[in-house]
Amino acid sequence: MKKTITTLILLIFTHFVYSQYNTIPIPEALYGTTFDLNIHESLKQIKATGNQTVTGSINNETFWGPTLIINKGDEVHMNVTNNLNESTTLHWHGMHLPAVMDGGPHQVIPVKTLWQPYWTMTNNAATYWYHPHLHSTTEAQISKGVGGLIIVKDAVEAALPLPRTYGTDDIPLILTSRNFTTGNQFSVGRAYGDYMLTNGVLSGQITLPKQVVRLRILNAELERGYNLGFSDNRTFYIIGNDGGLLNAPVAVTRLPVHVGERYEVLVNLSNDAVGGTLDLKAYNTSQTFGFPGAENATSGNFGSLLNNKDFNILRINIGAATTATTAITAIPTTLANNTYLTAADATVNQTLTITGGIAGGAFTFDNKAYVETTINKTLTVDTTQKWTITNTQIFGHAFHLHDVQFKIISRSTGAVGAYESGWKDSFFIAINETVSFVCKFKDYADATHPFMYHCHYAQHEDAGTMGQFVVTGTPLGNEKVSSSTKFKLYPNPTNEILFLSLNDSATEIYYITITTIEGRIVMMLPQPQWQNGIDVSSLASGTYLFKMMDKDAKSVTTKKFIKN
Repeated sequence: MKKTITTLILLIFTHFVYSQYNTIPIPEALYGTTFDLNIHESLKQIKATGNQTVTGSINNETFWGPTLIINKGDEVHMNVTNNLNESTTLHWHGMHLPAVMDGGPHQVIPVKTLWQPYWTMTNNAATYWYHPHLHSTTEAQISKGVGGLIIVKDAVEAALPLPRTYGTDDIPLILTSRNFTTGNQFSVGRAYGDYMLTNGVLSGQITLPKQVVRLRILNAELERGYNLGFSDNRTFYIIGNDGGLLNAPVAVTRLPVHVGERYEVLVNLSNDAVGGTLDLKAYNTSQTFGFPGAENATSGNFGSLLNNKDFNILRINIGAATTATTAITAIPTTLANNTYLTAADATVNQTLTITGGIAGGAFTFDNKAYVETTINKTLTVDTTQKWTITNTQIFGHAFHLHDVQFKIISRSTGAVGAYESGWKDSFFIAINETVSFVCKFKDYADATHPFMYHCHYAQHEDAGTMGQFVVTGTPLGNEKVSSSTKFKLYPNPTNEILFLSLNDSATEIYYITITTIEGRIVMMLPQPQWQNGIDVSSLASGTYLFKMMDKDAKSVTTKKFIKN
């Protein structure tokens, strides 16, 4: 009888403790090579009481979209439909791909328009993400939760004894904070949120098995950094940076994660008691000046109820281990065999200085704010380059470079941390610090569509702390051909598939845009695979304009067609 009463008390206590927390959702996993992404508005009950919050949704998710799981080597096709009430873009953060597919500020997707980028996945196994990148509205759209994770798989990662059962021992964690109006709607215009959201949930919790688990951590903040650790100060192990696995796990008790960065970590729960709890926390008290979120203010643009505090990210409840055949109970000693670029490999040097920010002014690069028509740097394809970024201003920044992964080779403030020793595409740069990295711009050359470099703080980005570069020349093994813009469309009228007949078989099509007769864009097809026809079955009946741009001269030819 005494044992029964004790068990009952334990169950009641456990229910009381768990009820203080909300179970985090695991975003739906989509597999394959073709992904249909419908961006739209939705409603989510984020706060326990009061109004639902208007969110930006993708497919069936109500805050952050589905996780796209892709195999290295596959050709991936994205069918992105914008059903928001405003234009947007979707950037594939960390991906190596043609600039015209990148989803930067130039690839604007108008309302009710289908955008169809595609590329061959050459990235290593790692955690990447996708998010809006429309100039001046990025903060508002990311605040709503438009975005999601991309997980790339490859043979190297598959051969390792790592947790990889998505949602069970391989857990995506998208970290951010938000402010709310009195009506429970998102409030933008402040750098830091007052309320921590983990996978879009306040006071998040999850039950994880008593074994080694893998956390895929993304800092999807507007500006705040996190100094992550566990409530019992246990050691955990970094196995991957932004662009892939490290050569060996790195043991840490604290991990700084800044905006745009992703880290994959292993946590050993094998010695924890079933029914026990553990907290993943941000140890943000007493960070150095310039660390975003270290300010003492609780109000104003740089104020927050979470500022300069240690706070919970996630309550972890320990559950039973999975089956013996799938449970990982040890940390591997080796992972990958990366050969990294060094300064000696670089044949070109690039420099950038973060400027501005004085008396509340906008931050800039080299005293130049972002202008859409200005190309800040012209690079040559297949060159290895050393980039040096210097920050002499009044705040830290999160620097991000599109298209390539790079190797950080030096920090003026000390040695490059082992935690960021792998392939990176984003990093934090402190006040009065200089950071150098080496990268190679290979495969893709396009003098028309640029890639971006920018601070990933949403307010800084929207205010113009961005630059852009084009990669020119002919990629090794690819020779440019002349082209003609003359073509025919058939059958016309058509019900489903529209075929092209090119007068010059050597023509390379750079872009196809389909508009209504009034000029509203309905389909955008960068460098389309047109040989088997263009699927127009989703279009309503009517007359449309078919605009084809050739790759060589970038001239546009327009023809009408009728959709039955």
